[in-house]
Amino acid sequence: MKALTAHFFTPLAYMVSIVIAVAFFMLTERKMLGRMQSRKGPNTVGPVGLLQPVADAVKLFIKEPTLPNNASPILFTIAPTLAFTLALLVWIPLPMPFPLANLNLGLLFVMSLSSFMVYSILWSGWASNSKYALMGALRAVAQTISYEVTLGLILLSMTFFSGGYSMHTFITAQEPMYLMFSSWPLMMMWYISTLAETNRAPFDLAEGESELVSGFNVEYSASPFALFFLAEYSNILMMNTLTAILFLNPAHTDIPELFTLSLMSKVILLSAGFLWIRTTYPRFRYDQLMQLLWKTFLPATLALCFWHVSMPVALSSIPPMP
Repeated sequence: MKALTAHFFTPLAYMVSIVIAVAFFMLTERKMLGRMQSRKGPNTVGPVGLLQPVADAVKLFIKEPTLPNNASPILFTIAPTLAFTLALLVWIPLPMPFPLANLNLGLLFVMSLSSFMVYSILWSGWASNSKYALMGALRAVAQTISYEVTLGLILLSMTFFSGGYSMHTFITAQEPMYLMFSSWPLMMMWYISTLAETNRAPFDLAEGESELVSGFNVEYSASPFALFFLAEYSNILMMNTLTAILFLNPAHTDIPELFTLSLMSKVILLSAGFLWIRTTYPRFRYDQLMQLLWKTFLPATLALCFWHVSMPVALSSIPPMP
């Protein structure tokens, strides 16, 4: 009975922790934006505005959701549910400090589930039966699929460094030195690609308010909109957690508390970079977004990937010194 209870409550504790972290990450973003734009930000609900996420959740989940007359009701309902479910499932192999499932191919699992997010975006835009929602969905899908090519090639290069697709393999491989120092061009391109993958500024063209009226989720309100919102910010934290594991060794130690503290501090710094970039850089044009990928990142990542494949082969062919 005790084992069954632990088996049920451990995933539940993970999910609740992720939702709470997402809620307060939204609050941190609004506070940071307010500070950088010389305005107050949320400061009314609770002491110093700390209960603002609770107020937002109550407001969204007690509102009546609306369904457009010509929308497809089944897909319109499934899309936000799928987005939120995938956003939670993708955390399964991440060590925090212990994963829910210790997968040998954990990186492939993460990339596969993150790719499925495309379907929730596409279904939401198509099911809304709105030209603005469909335009936003098509742009989001094109952007997400394009930058997954770069992310996949960077992951392939990183596996040659570590020797496997498991998360613990990356942690062990970085004991002598962070992979950030030996492969900083890959980390730079990875970090920028995660911005585009999560539709964050300056790559938030899928939700460009000036031309797309919030994009694929324009017809959503109340709890379905909240699920999309939670899924987006959960993916931001997940991507930054993955970045910390791949490039910034979160303290290979037998003390779980020290591992968690190290990982949390690095994820907070990387997430703060997302917020800082949003307040600093203007939005790209769509042709600039695609040009950055196909004409800059893709050739660079391909060259580095071939380099990492060919170097071990070339070194192994050198005869030993007599």
